Amino acid sequence: MLQTKGVETLANIPELRRRIFFLLAALAIYRIAVQIPTPGINTVALAALFDRAGGTIFGFLDMFSGGALRRLSICALGIMPYISASIILQLLTVVFPSIKEMQKEGPEGRRKIAYYTRYLTVAICLIQGFGIALGLERMTAPNGDPIVLFPGWGFKLLTMITLTAGTIFLMWLGEQITEHGIGNGISMIIFAGIVAGIPAALIRTVRFVKTGELSPVVLLLIIALVIAVVAFTVFMERAQRRIPIHYAKRQVGRQIVGGQTTYLPLKVNMAGVIPPIFASSVLMFPATVASFVPIDFFQKMAHWFQPGSLIYEVLFVALIIFFCYFYTAIIFNPQEVAENLQKHGGFIPGIRPGRATAEFLDRVLARITLIGALYVSAICVLPTILIKEFNVPFYFGGTALLIVVGVAMDTMAQIEAHLLTRHYDGLMKQGRLRGRGR
Repeated sequence: MLQTKGVETLANIPELRRRIFFLLAALAIYRIAVQIPTPGINTVALAALFDRAGGTIFGFLDMFSGGALRRLSICALGIMPYISASIILQLLTVVFPSIKEMQKEGPEGRRKIAYYTRYLTVAICLIQGFGIALGLERMTAPNGDPIVLFPGWGFKLLTMITLTAGTIFLMWLGEQITEHGIGNGISMIIFAGIVAGIPAALIRTVRFVKTGELSPVVLLLIIALVIAVVAFTVFMERAQRRIPIHYAKRQVGRQIVGGQTTYLPLKVNMAGVIPPIFASSVLMFPATVASFVPIDFFQKMAHWFQPGSLIYEVLFVALIIFFCYFYTAIIFNPQEVAENLQKHGGFIPGIRPGRATAEFLDRVLARITLIGALYVSAICVLPTILIKEFNVPFYFGGTALLIVVGVAMDTMAQIEAHLLTRHYDGLMKQGRLRGRGR
């Protein structure tokens, strides 16, 4: 009889320890690269400009780049061009069925899509690099100092090449983390960029308490709220509707297969963080245009669409709900799922196979997507309420919270999988040794 061991500690598993050390080293390299500025930039003037651009798309992208855009480092674009390229290819599957068929070709099809994603990433980086260089040449700091020291085509080309190379480096670093480290490398880089702002937020909070702008009682209430919101986010990210699937018994050759019961899990938040990212980008476009075009109409529009205004928050929630349904419809096709179930002899109890199953899945998906959309909307509106109504001195909630919680959960799941695999391998070896001794 096998004697089971307890789950081994991290110190006793060399492979897992090596993967974690590789992850930490890669993230350290990323944070060092963030500090390297692009040549030809007045960093002091640029920092002063970003202090005024918190409500534009620049401030939004700077949060995901870990402050790299604020100092226009070689990693200023971050990994967002790669994510944008991936999303664009997913959206193109609706327009071009050939791309959708390519996804079904297995490893070879996924390899082709990866190549197309990289090429599209380079194109997006070059376009964004040119736009940033052109815009910075026209900008000045609040005190009138120029942002670009030596404007011209030399600066534009150098900025385009530098920013593109920085994003490609991060893309390569993310792939190395995925292969040799723990978790999804791209997600870990975004995670590191977001959590890099936590120390500054803590210092700012302590300063507010010392100066009396934030009372200790309010601080305790904020801490309790933060814990409650994180717990609620974890619960909702794990929430799913499990639809029972029965497989009828059928004879294949001389064997009887089927007869088992399984579940089709439908996540409440199936769209993830894509809807708030899309919604924020759309709503921040007027403020970004206003920074380039000093016209009264655009200035008024930018004021209407500033984060915290009633118009902005209402449209923000409406766009999140729209993109939740839109993106969920892209990544989950009830008709295709129903056809696959029917092909393999599966059915939902009480629902006829085929069209009736597809309609049932569509109704269920519409209901849980509404719940997920309202949950994402509440999390994304939370920072505005905390900052505007309760004078909280740090940004908490929104897309950043969804990403941090999601990445942390995925990473812990992978670590647990490594621990269980190691434990299972130990049992198998012990079983083989005892079997030979008999």
